[in-house]
Amino acid sequence: MGIGLFLASGILLTRPAVAQPHLQPPYPEGESEYFYSTGHYVSGPFLEFYRLHGEARTFGYPQTEVFYDAQSGLWVQYFDNVRMEWHPGNRDPYKVQLGLLAEILGRRYPAISSDQIPYGNPFRRYFSETGHVVSFAFLTFYDENGGLDVFGYPISEPMVENGRIVQYFQRARMEWHPERQRDERVVLGALGMEYIEQYGVPQSARERQQYIPRTQQPASSTAVSSLRVWPFVRNVITGREGEQTVYVYVTDQARQPVAGATASIAVHLPSQTVTYSAEPTDSRGITSVTFPITSLPPGRRIIVDVTVRLGTQVQTGQTFFVPWY
Repeated sequence: MGIGLFLASGILLTRPAVAQPHLQPPYPEGESEYFYSTGHYVSGPFLEFYRLHGEARTFGYPQTEVFYDAQSGLWVQYFDNVRMEWHPGNRDPYKVQLGLLAEILGRRYPAISSDQIPYGNPFRRYFSETGHVVSFAFLTFYDENGGLDVFGYPISEPMVENGRIVQYFQRARMEWHPERQRDERVVLGALGMEYIEQYGVPQSARERQQYIPRTQQPASSTAVSSLRVWPFVRNVITGREGEQTVYVYVTDQARQPVAGATASIAVHLPSQTVTYSAEPTDSRGITSVTFPITSLPPGRRIIVDVTVRLGTQVQTGQTFFVPWY
């Protein structure tokens, strides 16, 4: 399938006209991390997204620096498995999006027939938007690592490629590796590298960077004028019994991680609201709370409200999960 024209979720997509860098705001500065294995930095909102959604297991390692892609009119960065894109016009937390690399590379397959659609099986989920089913370990990985926001819709059924079971999503390829440890058998395939090899990227973006040591100090309460809060759950779909973990990621107005912030986590159960206090955020701006799940009704969304405080600053956020099986 040609790169210039492809079909995604029933919407005809074309590459936009060539845009100029001055027409888009500059890529935001922020904390950066150097990856010795590939010689590239990841910084700002791309680094936040990387840390929130599985890091190397999900995205692999950076293969370029951030650069302005004139064809799409976006700031982008390629990783082993994905392309991150900066969309400043989107509302938070959707300013960072993954490129539709599997669509661009022509990996969309016809929808399954209606007699193959599963019903009443919590381990198999049918996506009517593209006509495909995600099942078992791939479905668990999908739910636990960002779901639709990260991977997009499935665009194939599971298939065998190069001796492995794989499944394509709009933004990624999941692979089953039975030789790995039990909880690490699903990994993403290297679509980012496949795109680079097929279509190329500017050579200047691929040049290995020299590491420059930087003094990193946690944000202090006197330097923080506002807080940003991103709560998310370990499992979006859970059992009716067991455990759930809520993670909270806190940054300041400059998107720097905030250490020492306190978080109150209110879980709105059908019969009551239970509030938990988390440990102060660590140097990465992260804290979490694990709590029991007991006899919850299936299919009902459980809302989780998070309140974060640092000195006089207060900010809230919200996430949810759904007991099912």
